[in-house]
Amino acid sequence: MTALTSDKADAGAALDFPIILSVDAMGGDAGPAVVVSGCSTSAKKNRDIGFILHGPEDELRRLVDRRKHLRGRCIIRDARDVVTMDDKPSHVVRNGKGTSMWSAVESVRAGEATVAVSCGNTGALMAVSMIRLRKLPGVNRPAIAVLWPSRNPQGFNVMLDVGADVRADATDLLRFALMGASYARNGMDLRRPRIGLLNVGTEEHKGRPELKEAFELIRDHADAAEFDFVGFVEGGDLPGDVADVIVTDGFTGNVAIKTGEGTATLIGELLREAFRFTPLSRLASVLAFTSMRRLKKRIDPRRVNGGVFLGLNGTVVKSHGGADSTGIAAAIKLAAQLAELGFNDKLAARIARAASAAEESKE
Repeated sequence: MTALTSDKADAGAALDFPIILSVDAMGGDAGPAVVVSGCSTSAKKNRDIGFILHGPEDELRRLVDRRKHLRGRCIIRDARDVVTMDDKPSHVVRNGKGTSMWSAVESVRAGEATVAVSCGNTGALMAVSMIRLRKLPGVNRPAIAVLWPSRNPQGFNVMLDVGADVRADATDLLRFALMGASYARNGMDLRRPRIGLLNVGTEEHKGRPELKEAFELIRDHADAAEFDFVGFVEGGDLPGDVADVIVTDGFTGNVAIKTGEGTATLIGELLREAFRFTPLSRLASVLAFTSMRRLKKRIDPRRVNGGVFLGLNGTVVKSHGGADSTGIAAAIKLAAQLAELGFNDKLAARIARAASAAEESKE
């Protein structure tokens, strides 16, 4: 990444870092203070990151000036309008050019930053990203991929789609498999990822017609795309070690991830309640403190916060709208890793090869 000279918000300053991230500072439920705090946490841990922050200049300037780890590492782009969680994507596409979300995506389109990060409205962010960045050749529907805690050696499985589009036909599911395999290969260092197709059972005769068709398509592309297809998997396999990548449509994936987040929260609350029940259980909680802290870290949704938009001419990371500074920092860490890997270029090459192979097979 070449040095980026700032605008009037940072007169005379320039960013000259290996990784420059574009951050929508106004998208989160908790406001820009939490976003800036998350950026500061990431900046403290990774000296290679510079930031372009998008939002009201005066407000962001006050927040940045309080964070010593952000000094000389931020450019502020004044964007007065904010996309709310209630805004319809179509309205944002027509009227959102002055918003912090639009500005953040535009910095990636212009080549000023490698990855955009936003906690904002998912539908609006996907719509703006598709309009400004465009889809990769061969991709009909982009997908959102997330990391799911699992029993695999790498500690996580990749699942997609989790909400970019509630629909997906057989060809879309094949593209999701290709994109998920590329994500696992480059982001998790898995040379030959195992792909599973989420269904109501593992038997080949079960499921909707598009799932049966997708089964055959994914199976037939496995060798050429250098992944192993393990067939249908069930909901119980999401945190398991049967597959490294779980492929599904956006409706099912979104329900699954929200259920998982809710379950993790419930487990934490029930454990706290159980340990407070009697004096002996409170003593037990003290003795088990180290183990419980390890468990909390393992299942904490904040530490795997960040869904990646796959299939676009640019990388966008969607953080949870209710993320705190720890969650924001996790999303920024993911964005920095993807930028360092040159992930989107590798994904585009993989999709192009698959599309070419598909055309040749028709001839």
